[in-house]
Amino acid sequence: MNALLIVAHGSRRSQSNDEVAALADTIREKCSEEYPIVQAGFLELAEPSIPDGITNCINDGASHVTVLPYFLNSGRHVVEDVPEMLEQARSQHPDAEITLAQHLGASSMMIDLVISLAKSAS
Repeated sequence: MNALLIVAHGSRRSQSNDEVAALADTIREKCSEEYPIVQAGFLELAEPSIPDGITNCINDGASHVTVLPYFLNSGRHVVEDVPEMLEQARSQHPDAEITLAQHLGASSMMIDLVISLAKSAS
């Protein structure tokens, strides 16, 4: 079974973390056939942590977990921290496949989204 873990930085502001959890819920509703399990995980300042999010997905029955960094830029967290956490998770869950998707900002769809948002403000 496939799972998708949406990974965000985490915030001291609970409403920000709730927005990420709500995003995960909406994604689950829209792609439940491909990803029956969709959860949020956080780098810091919020729960569940990324390792706990991976474990939660596996405990819910996932044999494959795709981790998608919900970050706009390829900073240290995207380039170093998240991949390191995934390596640790792979050693803790050798029977599960854990893959890393490109971060959100790397998508070519971001250009159209930015233009659309700018136009909607006019």
